[in-house]
Amino acid sequence: MNIGEAAAATGVTAKMIRHYEAIGLINEAGRTGSGYRTYGPKDLATLTFIRRARDLGFSIAQIRDLLALWQDRGRASADVKRIAATHIDELTAKMRQLQEMVMTLQHLSTHCQGDDRPDCPILDRLATGEDGRACH
Repeated sequence: MNIGEAAAATGVTAKMIRHYEAIGLINEAGRTGSGYRTYGPKDLATLTFIRRARDLGFSIAQIRDLLALWQDRGRASADVKRIAATHIDELTAKMRQLQEMVMTLQHLSTHCQGDDRPDCPILDRLATGEDGRACH
């Protein structure tokens, strides 16, 4: 299977497949006599694994660790769970940060008149720190 077919089958773009090869996340593809990359079932399974891990927001470093564990039949599931738990903590922290941003913007938007006057608490907040001092 060529790179375009592998991309279509796995949902990973050809550009990302080449990138994953370049950073060593996947093995370099075999080549035809004319130099085209070829991918087999094992390559497709690995690319699908990577895509699903990326869909869950795992970092490249975490995916590298998960791939190593996936390929190691003697692994301890505790190692996999540790990576997942760490990622859950990271995602939870990001959700809190996003919620705080939403609440701040909602507050500022509520207090913005949205009329023809130049006064704007949104711009004022961006120009000053939370303590009200101007940032220069």
